[in-house]
Amino acid sequence: MSTFLVVSIMADDRPGLVETLSRIVTEYNGNWLDSRMARMAGKFAGIIHIQSSTEQAEGLTHALESLNQKNWKIVVEACNHIAEDTKTADFTLSIVANDRPGIVKDVSQALAAKAINVLDFHTHCESAAMSAELLFKTKAHIQIPEDVDADELKETLEDISNDMMVDIQRR
Repeated sequence: MSTFLVVSIMADDRPGLVETLSRIVTEYNGNWLDSRMARMAGKFAGIIHIQSSTEQAEGLTHALESLNQKNWKIVVEACNHIAEDTKTADFTLSIVANDRPGIVKDVSQALAAKAINVLDFHTHCESAAMSAELLFKTKAHIQIPEDVDADELKETLEDISNDMMVDIQRR
């Protein structure tokens, strides 16, 4: 019997963090299924989806949580391995706009109002080539319910501000 765990991690960035995590997972015969990790502002943060035997899950959880004593911030949660909902379609959402406070709130609020699930969300800001003004850019993997029209979603997002460029492509 298998147990599935989702582990969130935060620590001061330094070499060897992923090795430490992978060594512990391997010591408890865990299977590292999926992860997202990044360095940001001197911190290393990530999430990992791990499959473990039910017999080994408690030991694996304790071993990972023991890193909290070494100035890591680790949270381990058991989760259900849920099959994907077939009443949605996967899309890639890309947005470019002038940066301003509240832009993420406005975009996420528009998505939530249409019951759109955000699976992966990346944002960054960069200087515009000609004006050097700060541009907000995002790329997201979203699931749109079958009763929501992607073109209408694009219009809704573009209505947030007159400078917002939106592209939505089926994956």
